[in-house]
Amino acid sequence: MSNNFLEQLVAEYYEYAEECFVRRNVKVGKRAKGGYAGELDVVAYNPKKAIIYHIEPTMDADSWEERERRYNKKFELGRKYIPELFKPLSRKNPKIRQIMLLGYGSNTVHNEIAGGDIITVEEFLKMVIKKFKNKDIYKDAVPENFTILRTIQFMISKGLAVTQSNEVPNE
Repeated sequence: MSNNFLEQLVAEYYEYAEECFVRRNVKVGKRAKGGYAGELDVVAYNPKKAIIYHIEPTMDADSWEERERRYNKKFELGRKYIPELFKPLSRKNPKIRQIMLLGYGSNTVHNEIAGGDIITVEEFLKMVIKKFKNKDIYKDAVPENFTILRTIQFMISKGLAVTQSNEVPNE
């Protein structure tokens, strides 16, 4: 289990709501003299859609230049090593979608980075709320091992998960 709540939320969402096989904090590029070239935060494979999601959540407040440098490396490592991670499960050549999940900042000026999409945490949370807003907590509760998703479902059922307009998003 990850110590980073965004990584945990993303992993739970893709495993439960998107029906993916999920790996977290995957070390890639083993070096001959020890260590690894890098680490991928969340990698999720959806066999039905033949797509692999590589999500890198961040709460940094770095400059866009620093982010570009860091995500170029992360996403390049992902493109290089991800195809091998789920090879035994995949009969097709899955598409890889890379996402920077941005906690601080906006994606209005920068909506992509290093060939990947930028999604804000606010947008992601709206997507999660939309997915669970019509899921009856009494008849179809999120399993207890998905603690963050279950909390969000509970908040929705009690009217606590609202947008700035005080409505649960329906888009």
